[in-house]
Amino acid sequence: MELAFSAGDITTLVQPLSAKGATGAVIRGFAALRGAQAGELSFLGNAKYRAEVADSAASIVLLPPGYAGEPRPDQLFLFVENPSVALARVCARVEQMLWPRPVSGIHASAVIAPGAQVAPSATVGPLCVLEAGAVVGERAHLQAQVYVGRDAVVGDDCWLHPGVVIAAGCVLRERVRLHAGVVVGSDGFGYEFVAGRHEKVPQVGVVEIGPDVEIGANSTLDRARFSRTLVGEGTKIDNLVQIAHNVVIGRHCLICAQAGISGSTTVGDYVVLGGPAGRAGHLTIGQGCKVDGQTGVRTDLTPGSFVKGTPGLPYQLEQRINVLRPRLPGLFRRVDELEAELARLKKSSAA
Repeated sequence: MELAFSAGDITTLVQPLSAKGATGAVIRGFAALRGAQAGELSFLGNAKYRAEVADSAASIVLLPPGYAGEPRPDQLFLFVENPSVALARVCARVEQMLWPRPVSGIHASAVIAPGAQVAPSATVGPLCVLEAGAVVGERAHLQAQVYVGRDAVVGDDCWLHPGVVIAAGCVLRERVRLHAGVVVGSDGFGYEFVAGRHEKVPQVGVVEIGPDVEIGANSTLDRARFSRTLVGEGTKIDNLVQIAHNVVIGRHCLICAQAGISGSTTVGDYVVLGGPAGRAGHLTIGQGCKVDGQTGVRTDLTPGSFVKGTPGLPYQLEQRINVLRPRLPGLFRRVDELEAELARLKKSSAA
């Protein structure tokens, strides 16, 4: 698909605080500052690339308010609070053009059990399966091969990509977006060792996902042993993340790829979990905590903590330890030499 945005189109989308310069070019693509050409849009999202703005050939550049340079001839500078967010809003319009919402209705190959409810404005794609009691809300979009189990609920304006599974009884609130292969409501991993055998503990709870949550491809959320596994409003989960049974995740968290959260852990609001990393079960991670990538969390974290390493330590302490770690072999060698010298001195003194 060929893009064609005028300077006026871009201005309307990003609503700049101010502008400098002008261009008559038609924007047909996006590029980084260094590689951009005429007819492309670029942005300064990281201060370390500030020097590249002056040499950029982009026709339109999105800039933070503090930038003091001048545009080239036939170049437009648009000053916005957050250039990255402004570019995302332009890309949202492109996304709508690339993947327009299909006409509502149920594809002929879909299997809809008696008793399932599909809103008239919803779209159910090819080879989808809806079990008895399933509910699909207004303007929901189920792409190919989506499975919605018995009594599960897909809320208004949800978007389920191909191959998503919503198991029995699980609930998606409004505007949830699940990427390909997400499984909501797989059994929690629970066994008791009885008489030499691992006896399965039934997992009879559900998963509930709050409004405006987005979950990346092939992530899994286990149903609760009882009650519910919960993901709070606005939380964003990356690809290949494992959320175990009875985990409670707060609002507006960020959970990065390959992170794993063990059972019955509570994660507060606005927490950032790096990946790949692991958290032991039955912990509380307080509001606003940040957990660096590859960090192992074994104890509760107080609100606002920033931890790194395995086991997780305060970030600055772990950084100092990392600086010292390569010096340990030399330190031990010096200690061995000092001990040997001390032994010689003692022997000489005794003689």
